Amino acid sequence: MTTLTDTSFVSISDFFTLLGNPLVLISILLSLGVVFVNGWTDSPNSVATAVSTRAISARKAVILSAIFNLIGCVVFSLFTVNVANSVFNIVSFQDLSSTATASSALYAMIGALIAVIGWGVLCWAFGIPSSQSHSLVAGLTGGCLALMAKGISAVPGGSSWLDVGIGFFASGGMGLLLGFLVTKLIQIICRNMARYKTTIFFKRAQVVAACGMSVAHGAQDGIKFVGLIYMVLYLGAKTMPNSSLSLTASISPFYLTPNFLYLPVLVGLVIALGTSIGGYRIIKKVGMGMVSLEAYEGFVTDVAAFIALLVSTLFGWPVSTGQVKTFSIIGVGVTKGVNKVNWRSARDVVLGCVFTFPGCILVGFVVTILLLLIPV
Repeated sequence: MTTLTDTSFVSISDFFTLLGNPLVLISILLSLGVVFVNGWTDSPNSVATAVSTRAISARKAVILSAIFNLIGCVVFSLFTVNVANSVFNIVSFQDLSSTATASSALYAMIGALIAVIGWGVLCWAFGIPSSQSHSLVAGLTGGCLALMAKGISAVPGGSSWLDVGIGFFASGGMGLLLGFLVTKLIQIICRNMARYKTTIFFKRAQVVAACGMSVAHGAQDGIKFVGLIYMVLYLGAKTMPNSSLSLTASISPFYLTPNFLYLPVLVGLVIALGTSIGGYRIIKKVGMGMVSLEAYEGFVTDVAAFIALLVSTLFGWPVSTGQVKTFSIIGVGVTKGVNKVNWRSARDVVLGCVFTFPGCILVGFVVTILLLLIPV
């Protein structure tokens, strides 16, 4: 087996070797399940407004979203891994010197991932855009608390939780402010132009903006899940103390080599698969439920959300695409008048994010406690 002394990544051969550990195999399959649910429930946010303004059909939008999610995940992995490291450091393991401790940590991973998948499916059933970012953070924290309750040295990562908090308010604030200001600017610039001409232009521009949103979603969530899977591989390596496999406790910048490319591609493909099956319920809730949008307003929504997501990715803030898109739509809607926004739909989306934290922490904690009863 290759000794990884000068890189923090793992080769394809090492990857399959680690899959020989049943706990690693289960954790990887569940991780890919989380990625699939993300593409299924969260990725449709990227194209929801373009569909709602009839700039593009739902079928074409889903195809474009799947393609550009993959592009965003792979391309941005070459430049920034800050979000991946934020996810990796959600839990700080103080001592993984024994195989039993590392195996217990993998049980916590499994409990957290079950919580994330269950929560995502539940939100989808009610047509509420779910945040795999927040549920992942909460689920991992719940698993960590279970380890602490069992006397295993693990603590929640304070810096990563701070990144989540900053991202929640900063990305939402950027989406809201940019949605409002850019809408007002376009209204001023186009006030003397023929409406039918501007409508044609912005419908075409909105397709481009929706593709950009999908790229940003792939960059934010795709890289996030690369960090999640790396955490599983890192813990798996710790269960093999006699092997020559050595992974570092952080992810270094990636390079376009076989040691890197397969995992972002795998994550991007699974997101794309989930997107291709993504439900119309999410598109309806996000794109149509809060405010009736014209073509230029849909364009502004996507541009505002794209910028907010891109900034968050570069700074390493794990954020919710659905939340960012929601605040962007609200910012655009407020320009019509506060009473024109369907605040009930907006409230449902925000409450979905808020309740994710205690809900997934609890589920992650309980499932992990039950799993830890299994002899290691």
